[in-house]
Amino acid sequence: MDPDIARVESAIDQAARRGDFDNLPGAGKPLDLPAAHDPDWWINQRLASGEIDSQALLPVVVLLRKEFEKRDETLAALPDERAVREYAEDFTERVHQDRRANPFQRMLAPAWDPEDAVARWREVRVPRPAPTMAPTPEPVAESRRRRWWPLRRRG
Repeated sequence: MDPDIARVESAIDQAARRGDFDNLPGAGKPLDLPAAHDPDWWINQRLASGEIDSQALLPVVVLLRKEFEKRDETLAALPDERAVREYAEDFTERVHQDRRANPFQRMLAPAWDPEDAVARWREVRVPRPAPTMAPTPEPVAESRRRRWWPLRRRG
């Protein structure tokens, strides 16, 4: 027997003796196999159970278009114009990468000019209240202090 296979088999046997495989979810239950042969039965089963985000299976262009549709929500969360410009540049770069990777696709996501994004950000942002500062104490009138040295009269 190959030493690597023997090491793996030994580790499995030790784990079984310790009880690491006891009480696993689905233990002793039959597999839910389809009646007809389907090579993708396991992924379809995981999709049906909700373990996989079905959005991740969409083409990139569709995800970019959905992101563009939700741009107002994204912009409202950004703190300043620099962050808005960086986000718009990153989004446009991802759009151009998708267009280069798929030059013949019919559906296109729109590119986004950073200056247009900043203008839209100014429209949708929620004005935040100015931070309240502690009231400044009014200056106390300084009293004239006496000098500690005596004035000598020269005479």
